[in-house]
Amino acid sequence: MDILLVLTYLGICILVFKVFKVPLTKWTVPTAVFIGVILIGTLMLAMNYNHPASHAASRTFITTPIMPNVRGLVTEVPVSPNQPVTKGDVLFKIDPTPFQEVVNQKQAALDSARAMVDELNDTVNQLNAEIDRATASRDLAQEAFDSFSKVGTGGVSALQIENRRQLLSESEASLTAARAAHIRAKHQLESQNNNAIPQAQAELERARFDLDSTTVTAPADGYVTQLTLRRGMMAVPLPLRPVMVFVNKQENRLIANFRQNSLRRIADGSKAEVLFPSLPGKVFQAKVDYTMPVLAEGELQAQGKLISAQQLNTQGLVPVVIHITDEKFPADKLPLGINGQVAIYSEHLESLSIIRKVLFRMKSWKNFLYFDH
Repeated sequence: MDILLVLTYLGICILVFKVFKVPLTKWTVPTAVFIGVILIGTLMLAMNYNHPASHAASRTFITTPIMPNVRGLVTEVPVSPNQPVTKGDVLFKIDPTPFQEVVNQKQAALDSARAMVDELNDTVNQLNAEIDRATASRDLAQEAFDSFSKVGTGGVSALQIENRRQLLSESEASLTAARAAHIRAKHQLESQNNNAIPQAQAELERARFDLDSTTVTAPADGYVTQLTLRRGMMAVPLPLRPVMVFVNKQENRLIANFRQNSLRRIADGSKAEVLFPSLPGKVFQAKVDYTMPVLAEGELQAQGKLISAQQLNTQGLVPVVIHITDEKFPADKLPLGINGQVAIYSEHLESLSIIRKVLFRMKSWKNFLYFDH
């Protein structure tokens, strides 16, 4: 920027000396140089402070590493590299045969547990009937024993009374055994309903989840880039080795790094302009989305060593998120990660923004000139 201003002022000086035929003396030349230093220095300082620019900007993007939830042999890779896909589209498939077998086993275990519940229900019903029969038998034995006891030894023998007492004791024992068996059956039924069946259902759901995981789908709208996965390869969840890199659908944003001195003149919503070396001669309209509230240079983490003064003596740049609003911006023609430059225009000394805009466009046209050597 400063070189462009100097060259511009030099051109103006040459034009003045030529047109007005000002003689080149020891007074005129130093005066022109002194005026140029003061003028260009003042303009540069005021313009840089009120309308900051950054040469360190990039179209950042977010990627999602694609890893399977299960281990298996890749049988199909229907996705094409760098072609847009929507959320839920199939990226690749894993052989589902072993996982289907597990699902079948878990389904059979669940069916068996449910059949056991039916059997226990029948057992409980049978034991209920058994309790009713034992209760009726005990009541009859009790009535007989009471009748014989009232008659006494005058009408029946002591042996008959003892027999009735024995029958009553046996009927009470049968009733007690029936009630105990009923309680055990109910406990088994409750355990089957509350433990065995939920466990079998959980294992079946896990098996079905693993089976569904053999089809890996796109987590969001975007595309897969640099696709190297092929049929017959082994995909594993551990160790963590992604088999694909999925690029999420991006908005027209980039992150630019500014000096900390410019922070007072950078506000959310401020107008901005963007240029890219790959598109010489073009400048695109943009705006400031927000300034990131933290800098990496000040990050501290719990660790087993002290913080050194050298670690704190760093001057980081301020990341600013820029949203490109120009409808003519060819987002599809520029690769993500490409470098660019950004100029932000504040509300202070707006007249100087004209100089920044002119210099910014001259900078864009200068991108036509480069040498590879």
